[in-house]
Amino acid sequence: MKFAGILLVLALSVCPGGASAAGTVVQGMRLWAAPDNTRVVFDSSAPVHYSLSTLSAPSRVVIDISDAQLQVALPILKQQGLVKSVRSAIIRGNDLRVVLETTGAVRPKSFTLKPNAPYGDRLVIDLYPRDAANAVDADATPARAASSASHESNVARKSLPKTVHDLVIAIDAGHGGEDPGAHGSRGSKEKDVVLAIARRLDTLVAKQRGMRPVMIRNGDYYIGLRQRIQKARQAKADLFVSIHADAFKDRNASGSSVFTLSQRGATSEAARWLADSENAADLVGGVSLDDKDNLLASVLLDLSQTATNEASMEVGEKVLSKLTRVGNVHKARVQQAGFVVLKSPDIPSILVETAFISNPNEERKLRDPHHQEVLAEAIMAGIRNYFVHRAPPGTVLAQQVHHRSRHVISPGETLSGIARQYRVSTQRLRQVNGLQSNDNIKIGSVLQIPVGSDS
Repeated sequence: MKFAGILLVLALSVCPGGASAAGTVVQGMRLWAAPDNTRVVFDSSAPVHYSLSTLSAPSRVVIDISDAQLQVALPILKQQGLVKSVRSAIIRGNDLRVVLETTGAVRPKSFTLKPNAPYGDRLVIDLYPRDAANAVDADATPARAASSASHESNVARKSLPKTVHDLVIAIDAGHGGEDPGAHGSRGSKEKDVVLAIARRLDTLVAKQRGMRPVMIRNGDYYIGLRQRIQKARQAKADLFVSIHADAFKDRNASGSSVFTLSQRGATSEAARWLADSENAADLVGGVSLDDKDNLLASVLLDLSQTATNEASMEVGEKVLSKLTRVGNVHKARVQQAGFVVLKSPDIPSILVETAFISNPNEERKLRDPHHQEVLAEAIMAGIRNYFVHRAPPGTVLAQQVHHRSRHVISPGETLSGIARQYRVSTQRLRQVNGLQSNDNIKIGSVLQIPVGSDS
């Protein structure tokens, strides 16, 4: 089932008497419903001092904000996510109390955010179902995030069937919900255009034989960076692809980029894992670290990260090569950086900056459904090209590759002629070899021929 985030802007009539008597003005409330949590955001005129508690019968969350008043009245809500209704009152003369009635017992997490255009100060409250076994703290430290997911991940990976399985491609649309990402001059938001591209990639992956997509975010809601990694690991992903749209103060900056994890980022992540005993219960590269001494665990983690980084670089190069056929590339080589979403120690991971949303011409293209499809096709072609030659053992694609024959292209041959010779469709021949419609075949190149015929 696919879920959609819901934005609710609560802004009705101004409260009688205004809010000038209070030190802080709460200017409004926004609510976002994600599949496994609900985020409530209070916009304020200044940093807030608050306390939070939960009550039962009925289930509710009580937020007391010191020396504050509402600028706008809060209406009666229809249920949105885990929140059934909201009400407010002034208590102790000058403090604001907001009560969120919830659908059941919840586990709240709260924090404040400093101003960051276009937003001012904010109080953020994330609500998770208390009885959800897989609820993961969106911004937890590795120790806390791993402790909630390690047992399930360990059991799931150990219970993998012995039969062949599909490759799992985790597709991560960047930003979302309260975090819009970069903005274009025409009002485009990064979170929206990258979700559109991610959904198109999801459709393309689903059409591939031996591949299965997993959308990390499939609606307008926020997911913490490390939680994105955890979702990919819980899905036992073979590849993690994070999709973004770049921005720069120079509006002429243009082109696509592909990033993998830097060595510094890999080193810092290894230190976090080794320093955190909770992670030892998890698997890295299919091997549990819980029964290994520190030196052996360090060696195993280093081997896993080295193999992962090499695979990430190779798939990144394949994707970048296909993006050059779509338009300009900002950098001719795969770049490396310490992005958190690239730090899984055992899942090859790439981050694709599809274009510069700050460039008016590229913003226009990013809004165009046809161009979104072309970008998704290029990313898909790069992924397919990589796995045709690097399909992991035990996968459907690896089995298919094992049974393929090879054809060396001779002078005068065409792709359609070769397809007729082996009784396969030209489209299938292109898919197997990671070729796009505008790719030319070269004399001496080797084509993988799929087993069987299409007739």
